[in-house]
Amino acid sequence: MSTRIAFLKGHGTENDFVIVPDPENAIDLPPAAVAALCDRRAGIGGDGLLHVVRSAAHPEAEGMAAEAEWFMDYRNGDGSVAEMCGNGVRVFARYLQRAGHVTEGDLAVATRGGVKTVHIAKDGDVTVGMGRAVLPEGDVTVSVGELSWPARNVNMGNPHAVAFVDDLSHAGDLLSPPPFSPAAAYPDGVNVEFVVDRGPGHVALRVHERGSGETRSCGTGACAVAVAAARRDGADPTATGAPATYTVDVPGGTLVITERPDGEIEMTGPAVIVAEGEIDADWLETATSA
Repeated sequence: MSTRIAFLKGHGTENDFVIVPDPENAIDLPPAAVAALCDRRAGIGGDGLLHVVRSAAHPEAEGMAAEAEWFMDYRNGDGSVAEMCGNGVRVFARYLQRAGHVTEGDLAVATRGGVKTVHIAKDGDVTVGMGRAVLPEGDVTVSVGELSWPARNVNMGNPHAVAFVDDLSHAGDLLSPPPFSPAAAYPDGVNVEFVVDRGPGHVALRVHERGSGETRSCGTGACAVAVAAARRDGADPTATGAPATYTVDVPGGTLVITERPDGEIEMTGPAVIVAEGEIDADWLETATSA
């Protein structure tokens, strides 16, 4: 390992990431190292880490190398491995553009959740193909204090309960998981979105992400909300044959979600690189072993 390691810092609707370019997969990033880098007081700080590796150089991605040159080796802020992050893949694409690896237009990014299609627009926004939603059957209820609401069960590769409310303040502080029933609907916990209408095709949300509390943005959550809103509004694209597009305000900005008649969902939003520098390898080794 060299004495210094290059890094960048970026965010997508204030979902922020440490970016570590490592084309040949030469940098060892154990969970403790990732957690140290993502620490907001003692490290660089981030919701997660984007390890940028050529697919052919990573054992988990070499099978996708023919489809996608680059692999997003995504890690959560606690160092654990994750399959996919919608906001993260937009920032990943922005880094590839900044580094000169790609230009405006279409590209493919390998993730543990498969190869994702990405489009970098001239205006700077990035669109990511998020796959299809699954809508499990059965009634779900979520509660905050003495208030409760029916919720739509939407799975975007992770579970979501989407509740339409009159005021976002009804969600409370979102520090602890909002109770839900029946318990069997979400045996592994759930991300809960509280949603209000802002106008035709325009909603706003607050979200409790399981294991994290309230977050500034959730890409899969915004997709789940758009799907739930389309069903509520009688605009199910698989039934009408017309795409449904919703503007979704999250605490950290705005995302635009489109569900196509074939069920595929696209998420469009900003991706910003805010800084770059070097990590001191001696500090990282000390922080990792502490």
